Amino acid sequence: MIVIQSLSKTYSGTNGDFKALDGVSLHFRPGEFVAIVGKSGSGKSTLINLIAGIDKPSAGIVRVDGANVSGLDESRLAVWRGRNVGVVFQFFQLLPTLTVLENVMLPMDFCATHEPREARLRAISLLEKVGIADQADKLPSALSGGQQQRAAIARALANDPPLIIADEPTGNLDSHTADAVLALLVGLSRAGKTIVMVTHERDLAQHADRVVTLADGKVENQATSKPRIARLDEYDLAHSLELAAK
Repeated sequence: MIVIQSLSKTYSGTNGDFKALDGVSLHFRPGEFVAIVGKSGSGKSTLINLIAGIDKPSAGIVRVDGANVSGLDESRLAVWRGRNVGVVFQFFQLLPTLTVLENVMLPMDFCATHEPREARLRAISLLEKVGIADQADKLPSALSGGQQQRAAIARALANDPPLIIADEPTGNLDSHTADAVLALLVGLSRAGKTIVMVTHERDLAQHADRVVTLADGKVENQATSKPRIARLDEYDLAHSLELAAK
C-alpha cells in the first residue's frame, strides 16, 4: 500500500539547515494499522505529511497505492489526496461556520465524487456509523471533543479513501473517549483501510499492528504489536463502530 524509499526532508532556517528525516525506508501493507512513535522532533509529523503529499521530500520516493506521490505536481496532488487520503487531526479542524453534516460533505463537494443529494445521504450514513447522526445540523462548537473527533473521522471517510492518516487523534480527548476512537480506527483497519497514526503515547500505540519508532529523523525500531482491541474474528466493523458510539 505504501512504499517509502530513502526518504529525507531538510528544512532551512535562520540557524542553518535541519534534517527532519534522514534516509527513511518503510513498507506498509494494505489494511495494516501502523503507529508512528518517537520524541518531539523525531520526524513523526514530517513523515505523515510526506505520505499525504502535504509536504515535498528533499530526496527519496513515496508511493501510495501505486501513485508516486512525491512526483505529482500541486494540481494533481490535490485531486489525488482528496480521493485517496483521509486525514484526522488532533484538534479536529472542522470548519466552524459549517454544520457537522456540511463538514462531512465538503470533501465530496471538493472532489465532485457525488451529486449533492448523494453526498448528503452518504454524509448522513457516515454520521450514523460513528454514532452522531443526531448532531448533523449542529455547528461543531456545540459538540463535545469526542463527538467532534467522530465527525472528523466521518469527514475523512467521505470519499472512501484507502488510506487514513491520524495525527495524534486522541491527544485532545479523555481516556474513555480516546479508547472509543481507537476502537473505531481498529475497526476501519479490519475493514480494509490502511491506518497510519502518529502518537506520543506508547500505550495507545499498542492498539496497532506494528509500531515504528523514529529518532532523530531515522527509523530506530519496528515491532509487531498485539493490540488489546479484539481482532476481526471476534469483532467486525459494525461492532467497533457501535463501541465508538457509546
